[in-house]
Amino acid sequence: MKRIGAHVSAAGGVDNAPVNAHLIGAKAFALFTKNQRQWNAKPLQTQSISRFTANCERHGFSKAVVLPHDSYLINLGNPFKDAFEKSYDAFLDELQRCEQLGLKYVNFHPGSHLNRYPEKACLQQIAGAVNRALDSTKNVIAVIENTAGQGSNVGYKFEHLRILIDAINDKSRVGICLDTCHMFAAGYDLRTTGACKTTFAEFDDTVGFDFLKAMHFNDAKKELGSRVDRHESIGKGLLGVEVFRYIMNDPRFDEIPLILETPDPLLWKSEIEFLYGLCET
Repeated sequence: MKRIGAHVSAAGGVDNAPVNAHLIGAKAFALFTKNQRQWNAKPLQTQSISRFTANCERHGFSKAVVLPHDSYLINLGNPFKDAFEKSYDAFLDELQRCEQLGLKYVNFHPGSHLNRYPEKACLQQIAGAVNRALDSTKNVIAVIENTAGQGSNVGYKFEHLRILIDAINDKSRVGICLDTCHMFAAGYDLRTTGACKTTFAEFDDTVGFDFLKAMHFNDAKKELGSRVDRHESIGKGLLGVEVFRYIMNDPRFDEIPLILETPDPLLWKSEIEFLYGLCET
């Protein structure tokens, strides 16, 4: 089964997220467990944790189809020591909050070298930080999101993702989330069935489908290889519909969170219905 959802609001408490996901007909969802644009957050309250679990059960969301996203402020590739440690502390807090909620994943952007040192060195620093955080937690899987390659971000090549995986000590606690817009912006064509076959074969050869834990579904406002991260609603951008048809009919993408991050929340319910309508069997 395909598990389509969206990155829903957790305003008023994380326990509201599964309710909001249910209202749009989602079978998976993403959320922020704290304000994504602030470094500090109040600890999760026991009552909120209990209500979150109860609401997930009530609306049929197993913890394996929930994809928390960490703060946009975090940069594990930061070359400046104090800023890096601030990012690391925030990243560890994200993992710990997800452990409290009984969640399986934390989705994160790998980071940026800020044009201060080489990409490979940046990737090694990021992997070191992830290893350190995993050693300080027990069960949560660190899910690396591919990037569009905007600015000085790393993680826009499949080879970057492979370098990170190779440097993570516990392979059972690392995974990948592929964002369709980011892939396209980074130069991976997905506009036709043939292009999808080629691109996902390259992903499998370089990284491996065993590591694919989730996807973000987004059309793209900018052209192939632009390295500009601009999401568009499904079918309204330059990426088009065929990649989503391809994924919806490929069993390799079954039972993982497939999360809309398209720009208009008012369209999420209809986008979910449209995506399920692409299934041919």
